[in-house]
Amino acid sequence: MEIQNRTALVTGANRGIGRALARALVASGAKVYAGARQPELITDPGVIPVRLDVTDPASIAEAAALAADVEIVVNNAGTATPAPALTTPLDGARREMEVNYFGTWAVTQAFAPVLARNGGGAVVNILSAASWLALEPAAGYAASKSAQWSLTNALRLALRKQGTLVVGVHVGYVDTDLSSAITEPKVQADEVAAAVIDGLSTDAEEVLVDEFSRQVKAALPNDLAQLYGAR
Repeated sequence: MEIQNRTALVTGANRGIGRALARALVASGAKVYAGARQPELITDPGVIPVRLDVTDPASIAEAAALAADVEIVVNNAGTATPAPALTTPLDGARREMEVNYFGTWAVTQAFAPVLARNGGGAVVNILSAASWLALEPAAGYAASKSAQWSLTNALRLALRKQGTLVVGVHVGYVDTDLSSAITEPKVQADEVAAAVIDGLSTDAEEVLVDEFSRQVKAALPNDLAQLYGAR
């Protein structure tokens, strides 16, 4: 799809991947709403700060009413906490599910009618290689991303009838605040944003940003088209 002169909403746009995505969309000629719980912290030129808490239905409804011209929704808002599988309290895992999984679902439900009225557009979900690969030190995060991946596939089926492209973006470790304690090799947030722009431009249903996510995907015994049919 053409990005220039489109209107996009990016959740969790105050830092990290979300901020890089908002900047890249502006650079590609889009009008961009930058959603965050504290929109006053968003100062990048060319973006429109919007108060948005993806765990608050009222906040989501207000954002959908305000951003009624949106054609691209990027579900980027996410959270992660260290969560060893056998010892961690479950509060953090519940929070990860609320933000990463239910937040994506709620925002997409709210904006699906907006996208339909505006010609279909696209939903982009920022997932992870952890969608496919369990992480014992971050069991809750990996489980939430696996659930988000399954949801992405379900939303793809549900939104086909209105002509909405659904893009799942998978990447390994990204150099952001969430991964600051991790010493493994990381890609930059700008690389993720560039891959998303390329994926949207070619109507890709799946974007594998880095070699790590490609290796993990290659180890899986299935394929999107085989499971769900061609778009």
